[in-house]
Amino acid sequence: MSEQQKQAQLHEAFYAKSVDEVTQALDTTLDGLTSSEAKARLAKFGPNELEEGKKKSMLQKFIEQFKDLMIAVLLVAAIISAVVSHEVVDSLIILAVVIINAIMGVVQEAKAEQAIEALKQMSTPNANIVRDGHPMTVKSDELVPGDLVLLEAGDIVPADMRLVEVSSLKIEEAALTGESVPVEKELIVLENAEVGIGDRVNMAYSNSNVTYGRGKGIVVNTGMDTEVGKIAGMLAQADETETPLKRNLNELGKFLTAAIVVIAVIMFFVGIFFNNTSWADMLLTSISLAVAAIPEGLPAIVTIILALGTQVMAKRNAMIRKLPAVETLGATDIIASDKTGTLTLNQMTVEKLYVDNQQFAVHDEFANDHMAIKVMNFANDTKFSQEGTLIGDPTETALIQFGLDQGFDVKAALVVEPRVADLPFDSDRKLMSTVHQLADGKYLVAVKGAPDVLLTRTTQILMDGQVRPLQQADKDNILANNKDMAQQALRVLAMAYKIVDEMPELVSETLENDLVFAGLVGMIDPERAEAAHAVKVAKEAGIRPIMITGDHRDTAEAIAARLGIIKEKDDAAVLTGAELNQMSDDEFAQKVTQYSVYARVSPEHKVRIVKAWQKAGKVVAMTGDGVNDAPALKQADIGVGMGITGTEVSKGASDMVLADDNFATIVVAVEEGRKVFSNIQKAIQYLLAANLGEVLTLFLATLWGWDTLLPIHLLWINLVTDTFPAIALGMEPAEQGLMQHKPRGKNSNFFSGGVLSSIIYQGILEAASVLFVYWAAIQWPDHTAANTPGMSAAALSQLQHADALTMAFATLGLMQLFHAFNVKSVHQSLFKVGAFKNRVFNWAILLSFALMMVIIVVPGLNDIFRVSHLDLYQWGIVLASSFAIIPVVEIVKAIQRAMGKD
Repeated sequence: MSEQQKQAQLHEAFYAKSVDEVTQALDTTLDGLTSSEAKARLAKFGPNELEEGKKKSMLQKFIEQFKDLMIAVLLVAAIISAVVSHEVVDSLIILAVVIINAIMGVVQEAKAEQAIEALKQMSTPNANIVRDGHPMTVKSDELVPGDLVLLEAGDIVPADMRLVEVSSLKIEEAALTGESVPVEKELIVLENAEVGIGDRVNMAYSNSNVTYGRGKGIVVNTGMDTEVGKIAGMLAQADETETPLKRNLNELGKFLTAAIVVIAVIMFFVGIFFNNTSWADMLLTSISLAVAAIPEGLPAIVTIILALGTQVMAKRNAMIRKLPAVETLGATDIIASDKTGTLTLNQMTVEKLYVDNQQFAVHDEFANDHMAIKVMNFANDTKFSQEGTLIGDPTETALIQFGLDQGFDVKAALVVEPRVADLPFDSDRKLMSTVHQLADGKYLVAVKGAPDVLLTRTTQILMDGQVRPLQQADKDNILANNKDMAQQALRVLAMAYKIVDEMPELVSETLENDLVFAGLVGMIDPERAEAAHAVKVAKEAGIRPIMITGDHRDTAEAIAARLGIIKEKDDAAVLTGAELNQMSDDEFAQKVTQYSVYARVSPEHKVRIVKAWQKAGKVVAMTGDGVNDAPALKQADIGVGMGITGTEVSKGASDMVLADDNFATIVVAVEEGRKVFSNIQKAIQYLLAANLGEVLTLFLATLWGWDTLLPIHLLWINLVTDTFPAIALGMEPAEQGLMQHKPRGKNSNFFSGGVLSSIIYQGILEAASVLFVYWAAIQWPDHTAANTPGMSAAALSQLQHADALTMAFATLGLMQLFHAFNVKSVHQSLFKVGAFKNRVFNWAILLSFALMMVIIVVPGLNDIFRVSHLDLYQWGIVLASSFAIIPVVEIVKAIQRAMGKD
């Protein structure tokens, strides 16, 4: 056989081959490989381990922070400011802002690429195998295709293998398939080569857990060729999705760059050709205007607002790993949620009991000494740990827990009626039986198993404490209730028993016949108590919840209906992995909006689902806890991992981790994300309206030949009135009705929702007010002259100019502080949102006001900043002009609300 043929066969569907075909294809035997052959194959195939992805150094992560367009503009502005304008202080401030922003980004994302390493650490350190015809233990990374591996309860499967021998073998594969119930393994040959992982009952997959029984398997794939390895490869190749925040900041950077360049160029030529100013002076003036126009504090302010959002979310059990994830949550259109452990508890729980021809819920009253409860506890292999926890198959532990909840002490009962023999569960019989010695010397045979099988072996029924012959009507009732429970997505088991005089023969035909039917028990992995309400809130917010699971179609549909994700009997809203395989990507993208539930899916399916919704223009949040969720978590716009039940793989691939594994926490996080975006919008509106006011003031003053503001004035205003209020706006409480609005959409930006028009008219208003105050101070100097008798005309003119400049400076600074109150809401009245609710904001305004005042009123400082002292009359003009922006904006908002804007 050629090397190419051997390589091709390693990727064949071994579950569709017989054991003989598998051994022939892998050139091995049921006695295992020889040591020499294993050594040769190890050299050829490599170790059974996952390849480690290339990690980025801290320096690389730091450098990546400077790839943002806004950051690049700031760096260019800093260089020009230092080299051409000689504004070294301004340049240093800009550089400090950029570097601090980069450091915060690196710190927040330092652990963003740990998924592959976590996958690697999940591997079992040792494996029990047969080589040279003898059992031995080797390190799992030494396994090769063709090795014969021995499995027993408690083992972690070390590689993908085709099972060749099973004895009541059950393997829990939830981390791969999302199915909460362990899979009972069989040796049948599967004819359908397209069957999903969850239905490959003759296979055992790497990193799954053996929960019951024993078995043997031939290794068919190792390392990166295993199903887990494929997931690792998908993680490494997953596209890094651009977050809405990054996209919006880039768009904002492009817009500002274009606008600033245009204004600076126009100003340069106007100054030269209309005002006869030298080109050198106009170049410096244009650069000063450009530097003034750039909101140098914006990247840091956005980062701080996001960091504050992460603190709020952390207090509410949502741990943010990447800062942009905070804002991305607010744009979420779709929450694609894994069922097991996210919407459900990931533990089997008894929900219904059928005894005495009645169906009871677990909270109903019924006799706790009923024989059905005794049978489900006796025919059970669950163990108690030293801490008192239950160890064993999830189905059996659920039965024991149900008995304990009903007051049935199984440990005490087994002391009185000890177990003396058993007939283990067998997939052919679908039954399990135990024998117990009674106090009177007789023996109790307790049997549990599949209802349809057990019913054929019963001849009597326990009804109201009396045993009587089983009639056809009884069978019809039992089968009807079995069907009813199954339609509710319950896993149903039947209980039966008999009492015999002598120790019975441990043969199924003898032991498990002529039984007394005791009852049915229905179990399910129940939905979380908060999940249904969270789904309802999400729908009210215009967010569509999508369930993705490895469970069977009926189970998925029933749980989704109970949660309110779909309507009952809405079969058209459910799609299976097999059906998805029949669709092309284009066909699926056209039909994706039809489906809200996906059942029996594989990791590849999850990524396709996320991509299809993204192709439809939706922002997708993907929740999950298993290894199988990791690729989709990374592909999604916002990956949400589970902190308690989640694997390290899913956490490493996530942008956010839920500390309480509570689906409802996601809705809380979405609300916080919406608030964060709204607050960033407010900060941007505040900053850009202020900068536009400054730019227009300088631009128009230059056209008219006025000397209104100096570079040091702009620097101080930007430092004092921009930073503190903008950060405080990031701490504004959420506006009323925030979760009653639809998601803003993937194409929305910081200027949407009326923000751009507000920035424009408010910036114009600020510039007009400042220029009016300056003009008035120059036009009506009587007040200044009255307070300066005997002063020369030249000195008086210089004083008038100093007063006018100081009044313009004070007006611009104070007006921006008053305007900060306006931007608490784009359209709502300041009196409705509450002017003083945010205490941090109140203190920020007071601090900024004090810093503005101190350089004007404190002797010495006013000389440094080249401003003069103002009297009460002049302060009255400044304060009146500054405060006027509040009533004017309130009137505009009232008009906007009357026009239907909210």
